[in-house]
Amino acid sequence: MPVSASTGVGQGEGREGKRVILRYTLLWLGLPVIGILNGAIREFLYKDVLGELFAHQLSSFIIVLLISVYVWVLEGRWKLSSSYAALAIGLIWLVQTIMFEFLFGHYGMGHSWDLLFADYNVFEGRFWSIVVFWIAFAPLIVCRVQE
Repeated sequence: MPVSASTGVGQGEGREGKRVILRYTLLWLGLPVIGILNGAIREFLYKDVLGELFAHQLSSFIIVLLISVYVWVLEGRWKLSSSYAALAIGLIWLVQTIMFEFLFGHYGMGHSWDLLFADYNVFEGRFWSIVVFWIAFAPLIVCRVQE
């Protein structure tokens, strides 16, 4: 079946494929919820014991696992029709995540731009860029594994 470049789904699936893309775009809202809960658990349970940097690193690992489970459940419930659709979802989620992180982080939480960018510095032991990378590719990887 030919694949549409605009939606990444088979042309015969047009309306349903667009509905799946929209559904997954809205289901991205689960990611900030997971992130906020993960951050709250880090802050209240183990940050003081482990220290800020190690707690951040552990929290990054935990959120990758939680995102994996979330995407696995979503893909089990609403199958993506192709690797193209899964990659499109991942890229949409990437943009949504970065926009949320910077806009909400700066304007909502009052964090400085320097602080927000610091979380992406792997050379300083910050692993947030790995999480963002995983958000972009988790739908594709999970889609392929569940095929």
